Amino acid sequence: MTEAISPDLKIEPFGSHHNRAGFACGVESLDRYFKTQANQDVKRKINGVFVLVDPREPTEVLGYYTLCATALAQGDVPVEARKHVPRYPLVSATLIGRLAVASHQQRQGLGALLLADAVKRAYASASSIGSSMLIVDAISEQAAAFYEANGFICLPDSLRLILPMQAIAKLVES
Repeated sequence: MTEAISPDLKIEPFGSHHNRAGFACGVESLDRYFKTQANQDVKRKINGVFVLVDPREPTEVLGYYTLCATALAQGDVPVEARKHVPRYPLVSATLIGRLAVASHQQRQGLGALLLADAVKRAYASASSIGSSMLIVDAISEQAAAFYEANGFICLPDSLRLILPMQAIAKLVES
């Protein structure tokens, strides 16, 4: 049975007080990353890791996502998105490396909540770090469908999807 979710959920940077061992989303690679690697990635500044918590239980992680800088070859940018990016050999981007919701909290819209926060953070930092798009490497066809339903464009023959910052700007500014 699923508990009621508090309306004042918070997304905050991952910290040592968050319970890594108690997190399980049902995807072994995402669980293993969070339990064994996320803390080191934060310390080494390899990834920004952000966690969703309920203030009533601030150490329990309901979900998480990661962000980092990356680049995409110009030829890999879909035609419909090329008008939004410069014509450099490599196009600067922000990568959502992982996004997961705890098994006992799935199917409540928390993935969309995490994604919305990731999009906002990526957009807010884009002018500072230079990022023309948001990229995600979906872990499955089902995950790819989730990102497509949220406006991402699927790259041909892959589970990599993009969302140009120009498109995000329209969403944020409206």
